[in-house]
Amino acid sequence: MENLVKVTFSLNGRQVEAEVLPTMTVLEMIRRNFRLTAAKEGCGKGECGACTVLLNGEPVNSCLKLAASLTASDQVVTVEGLEKDATMQAIQNAFVSEGAVQCGFCIPGMTMTSYKLLQNNPNPDEHQIKQALSGNICRCTGYRKIEAAVKKASETRRNK
Repeated sequence: MENLVKVTFSLNGRQVEAEVLPTMTVLEMIRRNFRLTAAKEGCGKGECGACTVLLNGEPVNSCLKLAASLTASDQVVTVEGLEKDATMQAIQNAFVSEGAVQCGFCIPGMTMTSYKLLQNNPNPDEHQIKQALSGNICRCTGYRKIEAAVKKASETRRNK
């Protein structure tokens, strides 16, 4: 039996602790230990983006990051941590109104990536949106509706 490792870090704005196996990923930890289920394991190889969370403000594939590597200064943010954020609300509303959601499996990763894009660039063009979402895979809707949703969210945010 492997020894558990104690980790302390910020999760959605509050300091937390967890005891994890050395081989446990951030994705497994946030789902199992903290019951935050928005981030999904799609491929387990960092190729689909369904597990995207923000780590210290940057989108990361949480299926590739070991939980035991987190430090007290690390900040992990999930979709659940942004539920009251105006930019995330605009993104989620745009995904619904543009019909960009079907099965919903990829949507948490898509919205987290879109969130970071709109934080850095409130008025992205089509190429910038495609480039930002290039690490996220959707098997249901195709990408036009998702790209349209990101564009609509950017317009909504600028018009407020």
